[in-house]
Amino acid sequence: MTDVRHVLVLPDRDAAEDAADEAAERFDLPTRPLLLRDALAGEDDAEDAQWLVVIDDDEEELDPAALNDLAEEFEGWLEED
Repeated sequence: MTDVRHVLVLPDRDAAEDAADEAAERFDLPTRPLLLRDALAGEDDAEDAQWLVVIDDDEEELDPAALNDLAEEFEGWLEED
C-alpha cells in the first residue's frame, strides 16, 4: 500500500466543500476527502485563504486529469508534486 494523496486547491470553503462532496460521489471514495484551510503567507484574514481538498488514493486508481477537471469546475486546480 502506498500513501498517494491528491490535493485540490480551491478559492474558498464553499467551493472546497462542494468539490469534496462531488469527488466522493464521482470517484466512489470510501470517505469524504479532508478539507484544510491554507492561509496565504503572512495573511491571517479568512478572505485571503485557499482551501485544500486532500484525497487519499492508496490504490493509485484516480486519474489526475479527471481530478484537475473537477477542481477547475470549482475555480481551482490540482496541485502537482
